[in-house]
Amino acid sequence: MNTPPPAIDFARIPRERLPALLRTMPKAELHIHVEGSLEPEMTFRLAARNGVAVPYAGVEQLRAAYDFADLQSFLDLYYAGAAVLRTEQDFFDLAWAYLERAAADNVLRAEIFFDPQTHTARGVPVGAVIQGLHHACRRAHQEWGLDADLILCFLRHLSEDEAFATLEQALPWRHHFIGVGLDSSERGHPPEKFARVFARCRELGLHVVAHAGEEGPAAYVRSALDVLKAERIDHGVRCLEDPTLVTRLAAERVPLTVCPLSNVKLRVFQDMAAHTLPALLQAGLCVTVNSDDPSYFGGYVVDNFLKLFEAHPALDAAAAYRLARNGFEAAFADEARKAGWIARLDEAFAGAARRPLTCSRSLPRAAWTLALNETTMRSSSPSYGSAWCASHEGKTTSWPGRGATSTDGGCR
Repeated sequence: MNTPPPAIDFARIPRERLPALLRTMPKAELHIHVEGSLEPEMTFRLAARNGVAVPYAGVEQLRAAYDFADLQSFLDLYYAGAAVLRTEQDFFDLAWAYLERAAADNVLRAEIFFDPQTHTARGVPVGAVIQGLHHACRRAHQEWGLDADLILCFLRHLSEDEAFATLEQALPWRHHFIGVGLDSSERGHPPEKFARVFARCRELGLHVVAHAGEEGPAAYVRSALDVLKAERIDHGVRCLEDPTLVTRLAAERVPLTVCPLSNVKLRVFQDMAAHTLPALLQAGLCVTVNSDDPSYFGGYVVDNFLKLFEAHPALDAAAAYRLARNGFEAAFADEARKAGWIARLDEAFAGAARRPLTCSRSLPRAAWTLALNETTMRSSSPSYGSAWCASHEGKTTSWPGRGATSTDGGCR
């Protein structure tokens, strides 16, 4: 699906309205590792439930350890933290906490990565992992209409034979996941290493995606496309090192699931202002915004949008719309569902463009500050949200979160 956007006058949506619009606009999340949404508070709760020792005195000490030099230093802590996940109920609780947060952020579609090898290596049955996650996805759809599916990921620092074994173990629950991916340590583990297992997954009718071009070179992006036949590239930010590859990605409209806060936290970029997502967008690539491992990297999908737009003043309402629409277009869903989600996105932006800004005390910088402050902007319920005027203390607009179209976020 690559139909032209509707006739929305994006110029009528000023930047001071963008924080609330970014928060409430319908969106998809296509790059989220469910294990990476394990918050420190839940870590300690599950550790107590399962009798697992945590080598930290408390929540704040654990959170303070989230200072990473690179991808590997993060992965070391990530795999250690996953040790508290033992039962089907644990995996349900983990996914449910993420989905509750996603619903509050008006995520309509989530495609959730999970790493079974992280758990089966500790003796956790793969069925417990998949069934717990699936039941949470099903309940989220029943309660909020949030459409979520699972993507099984192979750990690339392990062997292809181990990936084959994991696939075979998971096949009894094939109807509970829609695709496979490739994650973990990128350096020294090129996509070619997993050519045979990905060929088998394609034979089974599974969608295929792969992490590439995060810490690995642009050549890994090309190999993921040519060898693994990846339909989406996770991260892919280093594609800019190869102009020919950029041209190909744009022409073939290959989605890149970019994770801004992750890239900064893992020092792919020095800071958010140095992030190249605007350049990727300018090059005509199908870029999407995602959270990756939100507990470890300082924010969920809305936080990624807010931090990105705060650091890049040239990004406007048209860019926000394009990024959100890219997410729906890149989703592994039928065209009817995509059209429905995009219609809701169109309605949100058209409504924001029609609504005049009448507040005489607009303070754009304060709008970003308020939007980035979870304690003032986050509703305690996933069913409702609130917009704040930058110039006044208190709420100015409320709306049902799942059907939200009131996205102006300013005084009327």
